[in-house]
Amino acid sequence: MSIRLNNLTLAYERHPAVHHLTATIAQGDWLAIVGPNGAGKSTLLNAMAGLTAINEGSIEGLCPNTVAYLPQQAQLDNSFPLTVFELVVMGLWAKLGFSKSLSGLQHKQCVDAIAVVGLQGFEHRMINTLSGGQLQRCLFARVLLQDQPVILLDEPFNAIDLKTLTDLTQVIKRWHQNNRTVIMVTHDLDYVQKHCPQTLLLSRECIGHGTTKDILTTGNLKKARQLSEAFDERAHLCMQGAA
Repeated sequence: MSIRLNNLTLAYERHPAVHHLTATIAQGDWLAIVGPNGAGKSTLLNAMAGLTAINEGSIEGLCPNTVAYLPQQAQLDNSFPLTVFELVVMGLWAKLGFSKSLSGLQHKQCVDAIAVVGLQGFEHRMINTLSGGQLQRCLFARVLLQDQPVILLDEPFNAIDLKTLTDLTQVIKRWHQNNRTVIMVTHDLDYVQKHCPQTLLLSRECIGHGTTKDILTTGNLKKARQLSEAFDERAHLCMQGAA
């Protein structure tokens, strides 16, 4: 099922963040959301995940039980006393809830997901002992277990090594080949041009949406930068939208 953004307006801390965005994301797309700092990229992704209020317009084709969301590492408290296995198991939260224990099949699914991201032997390591790349592998394993048709990734490749980048890109490619919709926020335009078939260029409003080679042009990037630089930080507060 496609995702439709209909005249979507969002706010961050009640200031305008995304303005009147209309776009359709087809099922199975691998879409990169790019733009200058402060362009509204993460705000848009959070709205798709149901974490940000919509001030105007709507998002159609999404509901919480069809979305797997990987936030930025900076939003996570890795000091919490969890092992790699325990963090990955959280991907089964919708099925387990508070009280259910793992079945033999579910335990195998966790072990397999950890192996897919290259963390065999790390199951009992505390997450506060992991490097940035190892923690990101762990978070990808959790998303694997969520097993949803729509996958939202917020800056998934910040501060990781090249080997981890390569391995996790292969995970995303398998999702894409299996007709899952992958929507990722990133600042790495070289990566987008190399890997992502579709791009949405955002600078609080939509500069372009379509095939990456058609969107990431010198003219479009210049326009995005100019709009970002011209943004008035003293703009009027947005009215509070519905949650």
